[in-house]
This record gives sequence, structure tokens and C-alpha cells, in this order.
Amino acid sequence: MNERDSEAVICKLLESGHEITEREESADIILLNTCSVREKAEQKAIGKASRILNTSGKSKPTVGILGCMAQNRGQSLFQELPGLGLVVGTQKFHQVPELLEKTKHQKHVIDLAEEIGSQNEIKHHTNLKNGPSAFVSIMQGCNMNCTFCIVPKTRGQERYRPMQEILDEIYQLVDDGIKEVTLLGQIVNAYGRGEFARVDQKSPFVQLLEKIHNIDGIYRIRFTSPHPIAYGDDLINAFERLPKLGKYAHLPMQSGSNSILKAMNRPYKIENFLSIVDRLRKKVTGIRLSTDVIVGFPGETRADFELTKKAFIEAGFEMGFIFKYSDRSGTPSVLLDGKIEQNELEYRNQELLKLLEIQSFESNQSLIGKTLEVLIEGEARKGRGQLMGRTPCFRKVNFMGDISMTGDIAKVRISDASVSSLSGNLV
Repeated sequence: MNERDSEAVICKLLESGHEITEREESADIILLNTCSVREKAEQKAIGKASRILNTSGKSKPTVGILGCMAQNRGQSLFQELPGLGLVVGTQKFHQVPELLEKTKHQKHVIDLAEEIGSQNEIKHHTNLKNGPSAFVSIMQGCNMNCTFCIVPKTRGQERYRPMQEILDEIYQLVDDGIKEVTLLGQIVNAYGRGEFARVDQKSPFVQLLEKIHNIDGIYRIRFTSPHPIAYGDDLINAFERLPKLGKYAHLPMQSGSNSILKAMNRPYKIENFLSIVDRLRKKVTGIRLSTDVIVGFPGETRADFELTKKAFIEAGFEMGFIFKYSDRSGTPSVLLDGKIEQNELEYRNQELLKLLEIQSFESNQSLIGKTLEVLIEGEARKGRGQLMGRTPCFRKVNFMGDISMTGDIAKVRISDASVSSLSGNLV
């Protein structure tokens, strides 16, 4: 989401006459778009901004903090970072050029205000990077109020873009050579709830998926980040009905203990969650599932953690994002008793990571000898004449090929597998 927001800011700056430079030291303006989901992300942003502001030189760049940390910390950033010129909240990305103009006459410029319709401004694409994939923001904000999460504070309540505007954006992306879109939202599969009508028992989100599926030139559709409560039968069935949706689904579990889920204000029980997993696996043979888990939430006992491990195994997750709980100022969980000691946090984190590694490796190994369709994204990270692409189940595949094949869908026979990727040869 931050990449998509940053790209929209870049578009606005280019429109107003600015130019992009690849060399930080030559920049007149440096903007840091920030995240507040984890404390480490904020610390990294503060450290980066401080280094820029304290670099010696004849001329100092105008430095700005954008996004969630700006919304969360606000005016205090000017005290924490002497020399900082601009602080812009999450509903004001499209106003960055105008706000930068104000920094020429004001020492500190800040805008954290809500703005009706701001979700409709995240729609411009730069085409600066070559590749077949693009992010498309379909909504902003979240109404769920999980006790560990800062997003409702930093992103506000849910706001949805009109369906036709989303489709028009994707039509333009197809004209620009895009073949895969990833739909973005804080609770993306709840798109349109309470505002747009269900049609033929289908939620607005599934209606949107169907319309995108009918666009010639789009070959892959993905979405993130969803919530289990909006994985209704219509969405589960869509994975079977809509081949472009691929064989990959993200299901944020967070915990396998009902008592911890309740403390997190997650409105489902683990039995309901595992039922979604079971229905997806039965509907779509070979579907790959990923998840989010927080270990060491306040009050989580070793028994609670064992329930999480049990659910993790039962679900058979092949990919996951495992986080150690950390307090986020402004969230209800900060006030909860039963904080877990750091050593125990680390133990639980490592235990789950080991489990994930085993499940991921076994799943990847099962694909050796199979031929898979791969959307080629470009050169592999290690280069050496290799390309990297992704399968319909979102696995990375490395193989020898010419860079001119970027954007093509090729058949690759898998010859080897690691925990995180596959290797193979063009067929």
C-alpha cells in the first residue's frame, strides 16, 4: 500500500514540474513515506530522516515525513527531528506539491486533516519501472478495530472507490502493458460493504473481481490484505470460477487460541477460520495459503501458543508473516496486562518460523517435475542470466532466459525447490 501511495505522490510531483533523481545526495526534496504497523518501521524512518537532516553540505534538502507515522505522531515529529519541513497525513498524499510550496515560506508545514473523497486520488501510475504487474488501490481505511492495530487511527474509517473508476484505471494499465493487478485495501475483501448492494448473492468485492476477470489483457488478479470475516461462500466459490484469480489466498489467522482472538477483538473463532481453510482446499486443488500470526500477545500462555501451532499445522500454511507482539502507542492492547518477556517472545517466534519452514519446503518440493505457467517479472535477484517469475499460486521461480521475455507467460518445468522459491527450465 505504501508503494502504491508513493507512486501516486511521484505522479503528482512530476505533473507539477519536479524531476526524479536516482542520487539522494543531489536531491532538493526527500520525502519518506512511512509505516506504523510495527515499531521497528517507525524507528527505521526516524533514523533515516535524522541521517539526512544531519548530513553536512552547502545546501540542505527539504525533508518531509508522509503517511502513517506522520498521522500517528503529528506535530511531535518537528521536535524529534529538528530541521524537518513537512508532515503529511494519509489522506493528503495528493496535496504534497501544494504543501511543498508552502515550505518555501513556512518553517513547518503539517496537514493531517481528513478529506472526503481522498481515496479516489490514489489512481495515477508512473510507468517508471518495467514489469507486468501493478498495484490498484480500491479502498482506504478500516472499521475492524483489532486491539493490536494502529491502522484505524492512521488510515481512518473505510472509504471505497467507485467500481467503474477502478475498472477504468485497470483498462488504462492494460493499454500500458500491465498483465497482472493486485487489489489493495486495509480489509480489501470487505470492499463496498454497507455502501454498494449485493447482486445475485455476491458481495461488491466479488462483483468487482468478476468485472476485472472479463477485461481482455489481464491474466492474473491478486488482492491484499483480506480479513477472514469477509471470506464468504461467494468469494470462496470465486477461486473456483475465476481462473485469473489463481491458486493463492491470504488468510490472516493471528492466533489459534479463541481466548486470544477475543482479546485481539478478532470476530471469529478458530473453528470458523479453519472451516474457511477447509472449504478453500476442497474447492481449489493445489491452492496455496499464507497467513499472518502475532506471537506473544498480552496474556498468551504457552498453552495458547500451542493451540496456534496446532492450527498452523492443520491449516497447512505454505507461507506466512510471523510477528512478535510489540506495543503500538494509541492501541488498546498497550493497556492489557500479561506482557510476555522478550526471551519467551523470541522462542515462540522461532518455533513458528521453523514450522513454517518445514511446511513451505515440503509444499515446494511436491512441485518438482511439474510444468507450471510463470508470469515473468524480470531479472532474478542474483542475476547470472536468470529470470524470475511467479506461478498462479504466487511462488517465485528462477530459470535461465532472455530479459526480453519480461511480461510473457512461459511454461517452466520445475527441477529444484528451496524453502522460498523454485528453480526450473523453460519448456
